[in-house]
Amino acid sequence: MKQFIRELWIFGLKQANACVFGGFLLALMIGTNLWYPLDGLHRYDFIFIAAIVFQVVLLVLKLETLRESLVIIVFHLVATVMELFKTSDAIGSWTYPEAYVFGIGNVPLFTGFMYSAVGSYIARVWRIFEFEYSHYPPKKLTVALVCLIYINFFSHHFIPDFRWLLLAATVVMFYRTRIYFRIIKRHRYMLLLPGWFLMASFI
Repeated sequence: MKQFIRELWIFGLKQANACVFGGFLLALMIGTNLWYPLDGLHRYDFIFIAAIVFQVVLLVLKLETLRESLVIIVFHLVATVMELFKTSDAIGSWTYPEAYVFGIGNVPLFTGFMYSAVGSYIARVWRIFEFEYSHYPPKKLTVALVCLIYINFFSHHFIPDFRWLLLAATVVMFYRTRIYFRIIKRHRYMLLLPGWFLMASFI
């Protein structure tokens, strides 16, 4: 029982470490929404600048690797393209009502960091828990699935939405896959699909 409690505690600490950027960004957005006293700097721009500064601090203190920061940059670029499409006048899925300087079209640049926070968590949790997999599908199939998911993200505004077919394909491809993770010394495992569900619920 003591070993279980110890592993559970360390598991929680490692998870907190993995989502440090996401936690910072979430606290920043909630905090500035409740109270923001800077008249000379738009709140969206402040969040954008603060996120960049926090990333630099993590790198300087070696709390984040260069690879993880590159993952964040890639997620930010992809997210900005997705946001530009979704917030365009023709689509109008959502809007950002506040003023900003750092932005492109209808998209304030801080929004890319919301997606990057997910990328940061995935990259960090992979390293911290030393992930390994068994029964993982062929790489070509997983790349094809990812491409179809992104295509559906854009195309469902013009043609029927096939996300449920993609979800079914994901289940068929990954139902046997196990993810192995190390909390203290030994690797433990769980099925990947329930792990994804728990992670998505947490996010």
